[in-house]
Amino acid sequence: MRLFSTGRPVRLRTGAAAAAVAAGLLTAGLAGPASAGEEPQQTDQLWINPPYEQTLPLGVDGGPPQTRTLGVGLYHDNDNFTVTDGRLTVDISGLAGVAEVTWPDTCAPSGTTAVCEIPVVPSIGADYEDQVHLSVRAADGAEAGAQGRITYEATATGGPEGTLTAPHESFDTTLTVGSGPDLAIEPVGAIEDGGPGDERTIPLKITNHGNESAHGVGVKLYASYGLTDLTRYDACAYETTGGTDYAPSNKAVCTFDRELAPGETFELPEPLTVRLAPHALAERLDIDVEPGDGAQDIDSENDYTALPIRAENTADFSVTGDTVSGAAGETATAELTFTNNGPGWLGNIGSGDPVAKVRLIVPQGTTVTGVPSDCSPRTLAGTYYPKRTGAPRYDCNLPYWVLEDTRHTFAFSLRVDTVVPGATGAVTLQPAYGELDDFPFTFDPDATNNTAALTVN
Repeated sequence: MRLFSTGRPVRLRTGAAAAAVAAGLLTAGLAGPASAGEEPQQTDQLWINPPYEQTLPLGVDGGPPQTRTLGVGLYHDNDNFTVTDGRLTVDISGLAGVAEVTWPDTCAPSGTTAVCEIPVVPSIGADYEDQVHLSVRAADGAEAGAQGRITYEATATGGPEGTLTAPHESFDTTLTVGSGPDLAIEPVGAIEDGGPGDERTIPLKITNHGNESAHGVGVKLYASYGLTDLTRYDACAYETTGGTDYAPSNKAVCTFDRELAPGETFELPEPLTVRLAPHALAERLDIDVEPGDGAQDIDSENDYTALPIRAENTADFSVTGDTVSGAAGETATAELTFTNNGPGWLGNIGSGDPVAKVRLIVPQGTTVTGVPSDCSPRTLAGTYYPKRTGAPRYDCNLPYWVLEDTRHTFAFSLRVDTVVPGATGAVTLQPAYGELDDFPFTFDPDATNNTAALTVN
């Protein structure tokens, strides 16, 4: 989820591939390692990880077409199993007249198909890397706009049944012959050693990998709330954004009058720098580039990057409960308050997930009759509860970002059914998913104020 909008839609698979990916995510969630005291879950699934699409540039000034590399690989869900002898079948019959493929040594071609051997297939939780790299180029005589398709099937040895098969007819790559500029951001490593107040330099380089010149270079920068003092360039317009829907950020939109021929690299007039604010913690700098003069970039997959910049800082999350009273039959308002005591802010600006949730265990002898909009009813075990009111537990989501001085209150209406002197309900901070014991707030220096109580009478 890209919350720093750059005006370019996110591409999603459709049809069978989308169903396969969705099924894979569900299976991955169900098939992980068992908790202590539980039997390992005996399910597993094999998946193919190909690129969704790729543009193949024609040659420069009528020369031979450029060659691009397609990375493809296999993985499986459940790391309780060892999976070996992966066999990836690649079918290029759909590329006739559009593109040509050069096979790596690990693939055995036969006509328009090849079987590629993958000795060890990693699980979804391992450090994944593509195992098969195909060299592709536009076919001689192909014209811009021509399209073809590669399809994939796969099997492997392992899993509960001894053999795994990837979902049939679910994975493919569309190749398009293109002509035009292709601006690509050269890889930039994450920055993890900064402290509040530090200045960091971003080595931004943009190369034209296309077959035509770019008549101007557009650069957009989106700096998260904890990044300040973006380098000022005469070619840029700057603004600060923020509001109720999105976390605050700093934005720069730049247009550089530079002719960038195929193969040339562009660097900013002076190095790009940012400063970590006192409230900086887990930051991100989004960079988007495009050719000028209204030209269409022929491969938009490599003209965007999100650079993580982490500051050595903390954010002290805390929660406070309430004390209410009432006779049997009366209703009181109980307020549970989350506070970020700083000094850092926190935002899940990539995923959009809540930064945390406030959990209430309802006190004995009471019934919740009014529920804040961001709170969900649950059973005590955390499973689905069919009614909005009257649940024994509530989980209340915070926004996906909280500033360094944020206070957020959840007000419940609580009816006293039976007077139980000193009845208490637990109020705790929890991660958005899972439990705090399993996913602690590593940025929080004081865990003692992550719990409180709601006391009645």
